[in-house]
Amino acid sequence: MHPDAPEPWIDLSTGINPIAYPIGEVMGSAWSRLPEPAEIAALEAVARTAYGAPLSADIVPASGTQAIIQWLPHLFPARRVGILGLTYGEHEQCWRAAGAEIVSARTLLDIEGCDVGVIVNPNNPDGRTISPDLLLASAQSFAARGGLLVVDEAFMDVIRPGASLATLFPTDGAIILRSFGKTYGLAGLRLGFAIASPAIGARLRSAMGPWAISGPAIAIGRQALADSAWLSEATQRLTADAQRLDRFLTWAGFTLLGGTPLFRLAERPDAGRWFEKLGRAGILARPFAERPSVLRFGIPGSELAWSRLEAALSSAPQPG
Repeated sequence: MHPDAPEPWIDLSTGINPIAYPIGEVMGSAWSRLPEPAEIAALEAVARTAYGAPLSADIVPASGTQAIIQWLPHLFPARRVGILGLTYGEHEQCWRAAGAEIVSARTLLDIEGCDVGVIVNPNNPDGRTISPDLLLASAQSFAARGGLLVVDEAFMDVIRPGASLATLFPTDGAIILRSFGKTYGLAGLRLGFAIASPAIGARLRSAMGPWAISGPAIAIGRQALADSAWLSEATQRLTADAQRLDRFLTWAGFTLLGGTPLFRLAERPDAGRWFEKLGRAGILARPFAERPSVLRFGIPGSELAWSRLEAALSSAPQPG
């Protein structure tokens, strides 16, 4: 699209931690044999502790939460699916492909009459959060009529722990999705989890088969999810970097709309021109066809990336 752009490209279009967890050396046996059930169970136990899920909940690992998102419409057929948006588009795409009618919801009340409700919390791209108490009440409402509430907590790791529904997890009516790769900067590892009732968990496990995740993903996931000190330090760094990015964007005339420590959403009438100019500078932001006046920015991962972003913003076009 911009063949003359300087390289390497700086990809700020994602919400992935640009500084990955230091995985160290992975034992050769993790690559050379199929995972043992005890190893998978150990990963599930570490994830349960990390996410604060009760013993009554099932923890189901998968090759990324996208794999679970793909399966849900087939395991829980629905006529009407309410999605609280603007949000991650794969939810709508997967349910629509399965034949569901999509209700674009603006409030929790808008999804109450649906067979399935989908909420990304904190939301991508604006960082909106809904309290776990409200989510619990909604999950109980869905359970009472045989429905399902899907709560996608892909970016919850870097938010205060009390914001997660996991600690209040209801026995029925809800499934929580937790991403590993975004916070730990290891998206290519393909690891994610569902927190679900035993009945829902059993259906997911059966659908995905006996070796849904790789040996290296198990080994690295166990190590990283148990490393609470690293997560605390990463969250502090990301929070400071998000504040730094806010200053850059505000100085450049953007209006901040929200976000999380992993991404920021900003608005300006000429956002499309900014997207193009940043592209010519070798910097990729995330535009939204539904809202052409906004751009989402991930966190730069090096001082060189920060310097290039600052230079591009300082010479960006004026509104017109």
